[in-house]
Amino acid sequence: MKNFITNCILLLALSAYAQEAGKVGELLKNEASAKEMDSQRSTESLTRNETRQKNPNYINRGRNSRTNPPIKRNLRWNYKYGTSEVFLRIPESGYFTVEVGDQMMSNANGKFRFFDLRNGNVPISIYENNYLIYRTRILINNNTRTVLDFFVDKGLYLLGTYPLQNQVYGFNEWDDLWNNSYFNQNNSWNGNSGIYGNVMTNFEFEEFLSSLKRNTSFDNDRIAMISSVARNTFFTSMQIQHLLKTLNFDKGKVEVAKQLYGKCVDRQNFYMVYEAFDFDSSKRELSEYIARS
Repeated sequence: MKNFITNCILLLALSAYAQEAGKVGELLKNEASAKEMDSQRSTESLTRNETRQKNPNYINRGRNSRTNPPIKRNLRWNYKYGTSEVFLRIPESGYFTVEVGDQMMSNANGKFRFFDLRNGNVPISIYENNYLIYRTRILINNNTRTVLDFFVDKGLYLLGTYPLQNQVYGFNEWDDLWNNSYFNQNNSWNGNSGIYGNVMTNFEFEEFLSSLKRNTSFDNDRIAMISSVARNTFFTSMQIQHLLKTLNFDKGKVEVAKQLYGKCVDRQNFYMVYEAFDFDSSKRELSEYIARS
């Protein structure tokens, strides 16, 4: 019992920490050197260099390209560039350029959406007024959307990675995860525009899940621990599914699912939770509860 209380206090502290502005998500290390950050980016030369380095089929036709004979090129209408996305937000004012892999985007509205990215360990660079201010690498998996927040004085935060469903390019995850200074003051739910900040990062959730399994054996104890942490934390649908799968009986799963439905930041994905149930009757009970909510 002592261990149970200690772990609850520890996890409550974890969730409280995640609410601080600029502290939601995992901070990614800035790998840009001081020399790089002190040199202004030349748009013209950078474009030429990038074209040569990133496109193995690049051919410099020179100024007299119109008089050169035509070059046969392979058309790639149905070429599969990649299946993943990266969404990055910069809430501070300014003109920024963001480069992810071989894609680049510049604007002053602070929202950068990259589609059709290849998977792998991909470099990401951020420029302000053509000066490099941040560089790191992020791991991108197939059919996922990676959501990031960037603060000039704080750094780049990885908020989460979410599976793409049937390649539907909705922007719900963009609005559901944000840092504390941009939350609704009363944390009220407004459909997909509801904004919650104290969502556990992947690392924090894995720690919580491990602690839950390690320190409790019976459903009643696990439900009590989940309820205690849920007072100060919100969850994604996938996280709720994982929590339900730690329980042995559907009765407890339904109880927790009902409780956490109100703490779910991506209700459009709540269908994932139903996979945790063993019986159709439990699924119907939860569906009826949600219909009345």
